[in-house]
Amino acid sequence: MKSKTNIARVFALLMLCCCLCTVALAQDAVRVGLAWKPGITADDRVVIAVELAGGEAVILDQVRPAGFDYDSVRLQSKYVDADGVLLPQYAEHIKRDTWHGSNAEQVLKGIDAVVFLGGADISSTLFREPQPWHGVEGDVCDVTRDLSEYLTMAYCLDHDIPVLGLCRGMQMLAVVSGAGLIQDLDNHYKANGIDYDNMHRSVRDENGKRHYVPHDVVITDASSLLYGIEISDTIRNVPSWHHQVVGDVSGTCLKVTGVTPTQGIDIIEAIERTDKTFALGVQFHPEEAVRKHVSGEDDAHCFMQLYQGVNYFRTLINYTKKLKK
Repeated sequence: MKSKTNIARVFALLMLCCCLCTVALAQDAVRVGLAWKPGITADDRVVIAVELAGGEAVILDQVRPAGFDYDSVRLQSKYVDADGVLLPQYAEHIKRDTWHGSNAEQVLKGIDAVVFLGGADISSTLFREPQPWHGVEGDVCDVTRDLSEYLTMAYCLDHDIPVLGLCRGMQMLAVVSGAGLIQDLDNHYKANGIDYDNMHRSVRDENGKRHYVPHDVVITDASSLLYGIEISDTIRNVPSWHHQVVGDVSGTCLKVTGVTPTQGIDIIEAIERTDKTFALGVQFHPEEAVRKHVSGEDDAHCFMQLYQGVNYFRTLINYTKKLKK
């Protein structure tokens, strides 16, 4: 009887140790927020990549500016022009006040780092030097998301919360930092007398779908965060899907750390904030490479390897751990 009691005590102690270890690990885990976007779920490819990298993925709530009106989730139509772009007077308000007066502090409470995801175009009125809409049919803005991400990014940068921007996320890092965008590559090349070869996003197939295309990126700064992730001068076969890119970064705290030479023009593929601990944007999609390899898709071998994709998120987490110490 005594032997059974001792065994029970040992088992109880082991269970307690396991619970304590679990709690300790949970407390030490880096909480990586995914910037809000409509419809994001727990099976998103970025969630998978963050968890494979050892982080705890947290889907963030929507951030809203003070004094703006919403119909449930969506920004009311009175703030948007006929082309779906944020009206200039409201864009100037956002650029002036940024996150102040919003719920950004509440949304980001307890979050250690943030990933900004790919998606729709950004309202061109939010650029440092506003531009008219590009006029490309089918490529439209998501103004509700624009406001949430602009305020979230501004809060993170002001508080040196590590950020990783993916495609649109890189563009938002640029816009909040005071840069503008080239709104459409096809039009950009036409303006330079070149017939664009769609290197960065495929044309629509017979079913009207676009697909990721692989291409290489040249790393231009061996002291950059990007080089620290890849330990190479060239990143092979990044998953690419975009028609907008970062333009001129002069006069900002950004530096260009990666480009893709495309028909005689260097297209910016990576930017970093030189005044922050970790603020990196990449125009490509490492998370898509992760998803393709994890899902075992037939074309996974055409893109960067699984460990490479995961390493972007692991590096973000490692830098964040240093800040937490």
